Amino acid sequence: MPVAAHVSRLFGADAGQFDRERAGLIPHLHALYEVAVNIAVRGQGPAPAVLDLGAGTGLFSGELATHFPDASIDLLDASREMLDVAARMLDLYAVKHTLIERDLSDPLPEGPYDIVVSALAIHHLPEAEQAELYRRVRAVLRPGGVFVHAEQVAAAEPELDELYAEFWLQEVQEAGTPERTVEKARTRMAYDRPVPVATHLAWLDQAGFRAADCFYKRFRFAVLAAWN
Repeated sequence: MPVAAHVSRLFGADAGQFDRERAGLIPHLHALYEVAVNIAVRGQGPAPAVLDLGAGTGLFSGELATHFPDASIDLLDASREMLDVAARMLDLYAVKHTLIERDLSDPLPEGPYDIVVSALAIHHLPEAEQAELYRRVRAVLRPGGVFVHAEQVAAAEPELDELYAEFWLQEVQEAGTPERTVEKARTRMAYDRPVPVATHLAWLDQAGFRAADCFYKRFRFAVLAAWN
């Protein structure tokens, strides 16, 4: 089974409780999304076209729907189970949305989009495919559009990754996250391919974005954004 399909199956199996478990696995989850959403909504009109890559249960899309009830949101994810959870949530917001069951390595919808977002998904791709996806994202963004990427990142040096892991485990244990939930996360993390923030910024520059920066970082979690 291809790695991407296997990862999708792992996440799909936990779709029903994924959001509840994620809160215990990502310390300071609210801060991560708060920064990402604040950047995404900046300077937008009342009805932006949005693409959510690796949308999962639709957490990022739901946050954007609270700001833009007239938005049009395309949610792309390889897991039908995750998309079904997202659809139920977005129906409550009564925001226009389309579900796209597709892998991140597949062609993107043509757009054009005012906002492209992704949260904690792209690091599942091999490094070369992550860099290529950045080029494809820029191609579907309108001039002046923004790409906001809340992501799991690697440290600048391998030995610092061990420090990241220590702090992560300390914080999830302090949060009272059940050991079974932690072990499931570790199983999924075996397929992760995170890269340092500097690598992300280099890829965004190579993809042709006119401006890019890291706007939040706490150990292995970061928010990057780039404008077309």
